[in-house]
This record gives sequence, structure tokens and C-alpha cells, in this order.
Amino acid sequence: MEVSVIKYFKFLYSIIILFSIFIIIFFSSTLSESTSANTSNNLTVYSSSTITSTSNYVWPIPGITRISSYFGKRKSPTAFASSFHKGIDIPASPGTNIFASMSGTVVTAGFSGSGGCTVTIKKDNILISYCHVSPNFIVTPGQYVEKGQLIAQVGPKNVYGFANNKYRDSNGNPTNGATTGPHLHLAIKENNVYKNPLDYFDDF
Repeated sequence: MEVSVIKYFKFLYSIIILFSIFIIIFFSSTLSESTSANTSNNLTVYSSSTITSTSNYVWPIPGITRISSYFGKRKSPTAFASSFHKGIDIPASPGTNIFASMSGTVVTAGFSGSGGCTVTIKKDNILISYCHVSPNFIVTPGQYVEKGQLIAQVGPKNVYGFANNKYRDSNGNPTNGATTGPHLHLAIKENNVYKNPLDYFDDF
């Protein structure tokens, strides 16, 4: 009798172990597929709770809202930089992810004068430029991107390999456009006129 009971509990224990292994494998596979679906084609996005149907624009760098230079008149911070700032500067470390503030078509992904490495997205009469980004471009001209999609990363101060780059630091090294350090310069044009980007975000 005791032998039968022991065999029964051993059998039950084996079933429980096998079932546990199955559950672990199943959920690991599901999580992997979910992660793959969320990151394929660079579609790393905000959480659904952040993007709502009423949010026309989303902030390009979640969690980083400090602005080092506002839209409008200013003292030029470096050679060739404008004394009228046509956007806002958001300081961030190189490699920080930048997300599309709106859905649209990529019209620029390359080196663009004082803006350095730049990604520009167009939708209807709105153009949003993300300047001083990493030269390792994630998106390409003609590509359609969704609001909240990963489109670039903050670039380093110094970039190399752009023959048309006239911008240099105090040591003579080429910089990522007219910049004194890593940051995102965000510029918005509406009907071909520069606007204050802060007017387009609910949080400001």
C-alpha cells in the first residue's frame, strides 16, 4: 500500500514538473514574439497610455524636458549659429532615443548644415526637424513613420566623414553642425514658417 502511494506521488510530482516547464516555455515564447513585434522595423513606441487619440504630438525624448535654449532671440552660442533660435534645444546624452512627435514621411535623413545630422518628417503642412542626431541613421527618406516610433538617437558632439561640414570645435575637430555639446534641436515649420515647438505639446 505504501509503495503504491509513493509511486502515485512520484507520478503526480512528475506531472507538475512537466506542466511547469511547459508553462515557462509557452510564456517565454509569447514574450519573445511580443518583443519582436514591438521592435521590428524600428517600431519601438511609447506605451499606449502615453499616446492617446487626443494627443496630436508626443514629446520626442520621454522623461527629459529640460530646455537649454528656447525659441526666439538669443546670443549665438558658437560660430555660425543663429542669433534667432528657430527651435528648442533639449540636452541629452549621446545614444538617447528620439521618437517621432507625429506620424509622417521622412524627407531628410542626412547631414544638413548647422543642424548637423538631421531627420525631418513631413505631414501635410507641418515639417518637424530633429537635429544633431547620431550619424547612424535609423530611418531613410521616403519611409513612413508612426507617431511615437523610434527614429533617431542623440548624436555625439563630434562627427566625421561629412565632406560638406564646415563646423569645428576649439581643437579643430568636426562637430555635429553648430553645436557645443550633445542635444536634440527640435524645429517645427508650419506653412514654411518656423514656429515655437512648445506650442505643439500639451505638457507645456
